[in-house]
Amino acid sequence: MFRFSLAAAIALFATPGLAAEATLTPDRAAFRDTYKELVETNTTLSVGDCTLAAKRMAQRLKAAGFADSDLHIYTPPDHPKEGGLVAILHGSDPKQKAILLLAHIDVVEAKREDWQRDPFTLVEEGGYFYARGASDDKAMAAIWVDTLIRYRQEKFVPKRDLKLALTCGEETETAVNGVEYLIAHERKLIDAAFAINEGAGGSLDENGKRVTLEVEAGEKLYQDFHLEVTNPGGHSSQPVKENAIYRLAGALTRVGGHEFPVQLNDTTRAYFTKLAEIKGGKAADAIRALLKNPHDAAADAEVSQDKQWHSMLRTTCVATMVDAGHAVNALPQRARANVNCRIFPGTTVDAVLQTLTKVVNDGAVSVKPVLPVNVGAPAPPLTKAIMGPVEAVAREIYPGTPIVPVLTTGATDGNHLTAAGIPTYGIEGTFTDPDNGNIHGLNERIGVKALYDGRDFLFKLVKIYATEG
Repeated sequence: MFRFSLAAAIALFATPGLAAEATLTPDRAAFRDTYKELVETNTTLSVGDCTLAAKRMAQRLKAAGFADSDLHIYTPPDHPKEGGLVAILHGSDPKQKAILLLAHIDVVEAKREDWQRDPFTLVEEGGYFYARGASDDKAMAAIWVDTLIRYRQEKFVPKRDLKLALTCGEETETAVNGVEYLIAHERKLIDAAFAINEGAGGSLDENGKRVTLEVEAGEKLYQDFHLEVTNPGGHSSQPVKENAIYRLAGALTRVGGHEFPVQLNDTTRAYFTKLAEIKGGKAADAIRALLKNPHDAAADAEVSQDKQWHSMLRTTCVATMVDAGHAVNALPQRARANVNCRIFPGTTVDAVLQTLTKVVNDGAVSVKPVLPVNVGAPAPPLTKAIMGPVEAVAREIYPGTPIVPVLTTGATDGNHLTAAGIPTYGIEGTFTDPDNGNIHGLNERIGVKALYDGRDFLFKLVKIYATEG
């Protein structure tokens, strides 16, 4: 987590923390009702229903005056509960390309017995909303629905079409990915000049003070690899030196010891340049040294003590699952591990495969990418047309807060869109605690005031984008 080095800077950017009081106006109450319904519609892959959630949001838009012809519920064949919604608010200039407002409505699994509160009941407590999906990503999904409703209510007519896409399948590899489905089957429905998605928000320090407002421009490519060893096996009472588990363990140890080299692009250079200004001291010196010379091992070691910065600077590969043996009293005939890689933009899956094969350095261990091989996308440019409105709205709602471009080390659906020719930016506008609201974990939460402020931020931001030619 970023920390200011100067007391004056801390005072300049000091604001109430996430748990600050937030007045529930009638306007906010209407949004809260939309948010509550979406959160409380279970959309896990195991027992949930994204299609139901999409239909409920479509009904709210219809009640606000949207025509049936502008509300498109899609359902992938043979996956009736993995559907989504595309809604359109038409602009006045058909020559202008649309803006796509994207959010996924599926959520990570959550067991009631593990949570302090029911994960599928929205609980407001101590200045926070608690629930699975309270932040990731139903906060943004509810904001987009609410934004279109508010525009309709005030009779706002944008120059560009505004397209809302609520999709499923982002959180689970085994589900149908809604964005990929729309790109493949209904591209015209979501075609746009650019898209706004999750991926970056605001950072708070441990005292609840704003540190940076981030804008995501690019993300690393997700790709799994399988390392596998096969042996004839045999009786465990007569062991031999050639053991599939030991062989695999040696290969994984070598992978674990390998460090991919530092890489920089326009986004990460801008991020670390701004970070050095904010941090100051020894950390700033190391950052500047690394920006000057990416091969500076000492500077890399200093900067990479922070796991986020370490990951932003390079491709990373880590073992995440192991499956070996077939019986407790038999020598293993097979041992396999999953190695999860997050690949720096511009580096190909094939290049990482070659590196892993070289690092493993054992012909008995096969190294293969898990199919289908994912396709990376270049980082979209942070033009004045994108950043200008962000800066203007931030000055109004989050005065004095530095705006920092970031490369997302995780993965979002934005990568699919950018690769398909729709540049996608992560602009959430909400601020979270240093633990990121424990998304994907127990007792996921988001600050009540932070959510309402983020709602206002995105409402104003999109209006500017929509009225500029």
